[in-house]
Order: sequence, then structure tokens, then C-alpha cells
Amino acid sequence: MADRYQLVIGGQLADAASGETFDSIDPSTGKAFATVGKGGAEDARRAAEAARKAFDQGPWPKMKGRERAAALLKVADLVKQNAGALAELEAKDAGHTIRMAKGADIGMVVSTFRVFAEIAAKENDEEPLARNPGSMNYVRYEGVCVGITPWNFPIQMAAWKIAPAIAAGNTVVIKPATYTPLTTLEIGRLCLEAGIPEGVVNVVAGSGAAVGEELVGSPLVDKVAFTGSTEVGRRIMELASSNIKKCTLELGGKSASVVLDDVDLDYAVDGAMWGVFFHNGQVCSAGTRLLVQRPIVDEFLAELTKRTEGIRVGPALDPASDEGPIESKTQLETVERYVGIGRDEGADVLTGGERAVVEGHEGGFYYRPTILGNVKSSMRVAQEEIFGPVLVVIPFEDEADAVAMANDSIYGLAGGVWSSDNGRAVKVAEQIRTGTVWINDYHMINPRYPFGGYKQSGIGREHGEMGFNEYRQVKHIHVDLGGPSRARHPWWDLTVPKREQPSAPGAETPGPKAPG
Repeated sequence: MADRYQLVIGGQLADAASGETFDSIDPSTGKAFATVGKGGAEDARRAAEAARKAFDQGPWPKMKGRERAAALLKVADLVKQNAGALAELEAKDAGHTIRMAKGADIGMVVSTFRVFAEIAAKENDEEPLARNPGSMNYVRYEGVCVGITPWNFPIQMAAWKIAPAIAAGNTVVIKPATYTPLTTLEIGRLCLEAGIPEGVVNVVAGSGAAVGEELVGSPLVDKVAFTGSTEVGRRIMELASSNIKKCTLELGGKSASVVLDDVDLDYAVDGAMWGVFFHNGQVCSAGTRLLVQRPIVDEFLAELTKRTEGIRVGPALDPASDEGPIESKTQLETVERYVGIGRDEGADVLTGGERAVVEGHEGGFYYRPTILGNVKSSMRVAQEEIFGPVLVVIPFEDEADAVAMANDSIYGLAGGVWSSDNGRAVKVAEQIRTGTVWINDYHMINPRYPFGGYKQSGIGREHGEMGFNEYRQVKHIHVDLGGPSRARHPWWDLTVPKREQPSAPGAETPGPKAPG
């Protein structure tokens, strides 16, 4: 891959209008390794105009669903063909371990484009609602979209926003996170290579203040899809409200994993580790609150601590690394600050709680996987999203207690239940107020199934038919099928005066009556 990256606007690779660039930092080393065009408000306007023109005048929205599907499948094939280079770029730009990038990231991107191709291929451009006597009713779907993606899963989130938007016949402008724009820019380039018409997919790297706010407030844009923090989600809703723009928001989380006392302990310990420490806990749905039934909490915690200490922290490109670096110096400092808050609140650091030293990579942003014990549900470390490899453990008495603790949060994105009794687990899962609950598993996100949050974890859903429909705007068209002699609707008489019907052509006009 290149070491200099341009914006994707109107079917062209372009420098920022200002000519400015910024550095992309490899979190494994703390050093710059690529430069990126620094988009601004002017670039955002150019991209929105290109997307609007492509939607209003271009061929993409007029194509049949199966034609759009073929283009999405081509993108999926190109991603697969470039898997090695894309995975390495994701590792260097976002700190994903190379094993994770090659497996989870590329696999999810390919699956996402293929699933939405399948959905597009079977959708009708016009869906009849009813056939009443003398009329026909149907809906059409249309829109110009903006996708704003986070720094934790850049290439996956690009696919999550681009694939459903263009599958539904829309055009799209993507603003990737400033920290991690590179693989998103590459996906934009591959969309051009796949033959997707100019202006359909645009990517503008730059700050949220300059690029994001310009796009969200633009009257040229019909819909915004955002993944990121709840705080920024509120700002997006505020900006979108100025012209009543549709939003879908996938926001923060503080998800609970509930471990019942009948669990297979060996299996559940590994599952809990997977739930929280996958990608250093930099996952919106991470199971960062571990609720363990009191009879087994000591044994569970001892084994969990021992296994956590065996996690290998190292450079993202090293295949031996279980965990790579934290994505940025800023986020590393946030994690450190929250562990300090936990200590001040009275939590015990059972393992971790400090930066990890990686030989030869002393400038990288590494932190040891951390477990906090002696935690109460009211503590800040149990209530606020840390977005790092920090797990809090809280004991509970019975299922009712566990459900109350799990729901004691402003968030409701995901959660897990661990039990040897599926029926018991399902009863608990049904009472947890979150968009997704996994039973005896975690992080099983599939582009066929809806994903999104309750409460302050978001609005709307991504993935599957539900996610596809988030990118469609409904237009109801009523067609009166009557002929030249159609009778007007009787309700018209409520307002429109009746008129005498004209005589039929050739009819005799009655004359005056003869006398007598």
C-alpha cells in the first residue's frame, strides 16, 4: 500500500483543497508512517455535491437491485484479493493484531458486502401495497447518506456504512475517524476499481469539527449513520435537527456478562476473557462488567486472573501477539486515568493496572490487561465507558439481583449470559435491556442479523433487512387507474361543488312543449 493517501471525491483521488496533510501514527511504534490529505469544510461540500449529483442525475439509483448487487460482489472480491495488504495496513494504522486483521476484519468486510448484495438482488424497486378498485399504491426508496465511522474498527465500519447505503440505491459520503482513515480510503478506491459510478462512494478524511459537522448539517444530505461515542452522537442529533435529518446511531456501551453458578467454569472463564479483552476492550459491545454469582466468584476470579496474566501484549504485526497496542496515546492516557479512578474509589487491581513494556517498541501505546475486584455497581469504573482492557468484577446473589445490576446503566448495547441451562439463561437474557444478548458466547456479530442499542447506546439498527431499510426513505404513490369516464371520488363533494354533467355528443336537446 502507498505511504501517501488522497481523498475520494466524485470518482477521483484528490488532494485536500487546502493542500494540507496530516500524519498517520503506527500505535505499535508511536511513529508516523503515512500522510493523508487533511480534508476540510470545502472538501466536505465538494463530496456532498458529488453525491447529490450522482443520486439526482447518475445511473446508480436507477439500476435494478441485481445490477447493484453485482457491483457489491465485485467490491467483495477485490477486498479478498487485497486481503494481505489491507490487513497489514489495518494493523499499522489501527493497532489490530495481524491475526485479527486477517481473520475478523477482512472476513467481516467481505461478508458485509456479500450479504447486502444478496439483499439488494431480491428487493423490488417498487413494492405494491395494495390494489384497490381503480387505483394502485406502491413505495419507492431514495436518499443521499453520510457515514461517520470510529477509530476502533475502521475497515469493518466502512463496510457497515457503505454496503447497505449503496445496495439500497443511495450515494454516500464517508468521514472516517481522524486517527484511522487509511483502510477506509482504500475501500473507497476499490469501489471505483469495481466500476461503481463516480460520486456514488466518496471518502473525506479530516476532523469532526471541519468535515463531520459540515456533512451532518448539509441540506444536500438526507440521512446520517454514525458509530462512536454517546457524547458525539448527541451533537450529531443536534446538528441533524436543524433540517430534520434522519439518523441512525450506534453509540457507547458498558455491557454486562452474567455468569450463573451452574456454568462450565473452564469454558466461561475463556469466554469472559474473549468478551472483554478482544481488541484491548476497544469495542463498543465489550463485556466490561462481569457479574458472577457469589457461590463461584472466588474460584472464577482466581482462574480468570491467572489466565489473563498469560495474554501476550506485543506489536500488531507480530503473529505471536494476543493483544496489540491501544490505538492512540490519548486513549492510553484515558485508560490509565480510569484505572486510577478505580483505585481511588476502593477497587483492587488484581492484575495489570499499568503500561506494558514491549522490547524494541518502547514508543508504542501498550497497556496490560487489567481486572478490578472489590467493585460496586455505583462506582464510575462500573458505570462509565473506559474503552480499554479493563474488566470490573461484581458478585451477585440471584437472577433478580443480576438483572437489576445488568440494567443499572445508561447504556444498552449488548450483554452475555453464561450457564449450563439454556432455559435459565434465556429467562435472564429476556430481562436485560440491551439490543443484543449472547448466551454462552460473545461478539458474535453477523451482517445478516440486526445490531444496535437500547437507551443511550443508540437509535436504529445495522445489518440485515432491518439495517437495509434504515437506508431507504418511503414514498407512497397513489395512481388512479380510471379511464376518461372516471367518476370523481364521493369525498370531493365535501369541498368541490357538483357540476352538471354535459350532454353526450349528438344527443337531441329538448325543445319547448307544444301548446295543448
